[in-house]
Amino acid sequence: MAEIAAAAGIPEAALEPYGRHLGKIDVDQLPPGEPAGAVVLVTAVSPTPAGEGKSTVTVGLGDALAAAGHRTMIALREPSLGPVFGMKGGATGGGGAQLVPMDRINLHFTADFHAITSANNLLAAMVDNHLHHGNSLDIDPGSIGFKRVLDMNDRALRRIRLESGGGRETGFEITAASEVMAVLCLARDIPDLRARLGRITVGFTRSGSPVTADDLRAAGAMTMLLREAFKPNLVQTAAGTPAVVHGGPFANIAHGCNSAIATTTARRLADVVVTEAGFGADLGAEKFLDIKARVADCAPTAVVLVATVRALKMNAGRAKDELAQADPAAVQAGLPNLARHVANVRRYGYEPVVAVNRFGTDTDGELAVIERFCAENGVRCALTEVHSRGASGGAELARHVGELLGTRPSYRPIYPADAEVEEQLEAIVRTVYGGDGVELAPEARAQLERIRAHGWERLPVCIAKTQYSFSDDPKLLGAPSGFTVRVRELIPRTGAGFIVALTGTIMTMPGLPAAPAAEGMDVLDDGTTSGLS
Repeated sequence: MAEIAAAAGIPEAALEPYGRHLGKIDVDQLPPGEPAGAVVLVTAVSPTPAGEGKSTVTVGLGDALAAAGHRTMIALREPSLGPVFGMKGGATGGGGAQLVPMDRINLHFTADFHAITSANNLLAAMVDNHLHHGNSLDIDPGSIGFKRVLDMNDRALRRIRLESGGGRETGFEITAASEVMAVLCLARDIPDLRARLGRITVGFTRSGSPVTADDLRAAGAMTMLLREAFKPNLVQTAAGTPAVVHGGPFANIAHGCNSAIATTTARRLADVVVTEAGFGADLGAEKFLDIKARVADCAPTAVVLVATVRALKMNAGRAKDELAQADPAAVQAGLPNLARHVANVRRYGYEPVVAVNRFGTDTDGELAVIERFCAENGVRCALTEVHSRGASGGAELARHVGELLGTRPSYRPIYPADAEVEEQLEAIVRTVYGGDGVELAPEARAQLERIRAHGWERLPVCIAKTQYSFSDDPKLLGAPSGFTVRVRELIPRTGAGFIVALTGTIMTMPGLPAAPAAEGMDVLDDGTTSGLS
């Protein structure tokens, strides 16, 4: 770790080792300097349930850029135990393009998720303790929307009944969906972290006034719990490229980006920072470009769009058990999904590079379909084989990205910074999703009136939506049109500084699949892990 830190320009005083292979960066001990490194954003087409290898491409691209002579760092989210033990498995890349030590990063890492969970649940406990001891703030128990969290997929905890507040109903969310997670990932420094935590709205008084963490005098202790977790984590790739891995909000139920302080720190240390945004470009990239890039002043210089043969087959309607079968016609039929994602990236002012992430079952004929589409539409395209070949398998992708690093794209968010909630929703649904508009459920409409009454109506919108479709219906694959997105709730996250719009049947506490990935995991006699990837 000391060697990696030195190579990254991190002085000894700024490195806090967590064993031999993990570390935290004390940002206050870094040499002075403004964040000037160029940001390369990696996003993807609408994915299959297993994912399209976006993290693997991010790591491989970082290694390939470093091999080409660029001073590079990688910035990624921390894995959540929910998907690690659920459907997707680990989130550290794979094969010849992964972060190390993989097992420690995927599991407890440096205990950041524990700290976020503890800070969140401290506030929840103080809310119910306040009710128990007389409720001097006159909180309406039925208005309390702040929930406890756990870093695990556990559908049994979605709804629970508490003794406090007359037996009020509440539930758990997964830690990645916690507002405390979003706060940590968007805060600039410790004072900003403390201020944002204090602004978290837990509920309302019976007269309709918001009740915050500051009102409960909880924010100071929460900040204390998060003080160490707020420091970015330093690891490396298997090829030795430095990587900061920090924060982990999901993109389908949160804003899907690693922390702003991690990106800013990497930009201070490197000339090129390769980062990713979760799921497809309609989710992660939209939130990165409309929320994080504005908050953290980190608009990308280049955007990479990961596409796979199997994702396009799925978007053409092929079943999951058919995706390994050679079918160039299905790839052709799935191209409208890729085309819409390309068009959306262009709407933000970027010319994307399509990284065709090759899987072992892909045929030359199927890959040629994607390459031909890109050639006919003037899109840069690179066949990417970083999983099997490491940095050399990303050389073509790195060449395309390197050519874009000297350009100045005209970054254009989809909606103006002062747009109101409904205007933002309409812009995202019509422009990014390709839908006909938005319908607010009665509860969401009532919540919008409360949002307006408290002056929150110009906060950015973070849409919680299925990752499998541009619409709010996971069965509408490809590039659907003629649909309306129904928003069932509008939840103000006043600490994070955005409004969460819940759509469809999206859950903030996921469940495990019928055959969780955990069933194939174990510890071998020599102490090494098995089945974790």
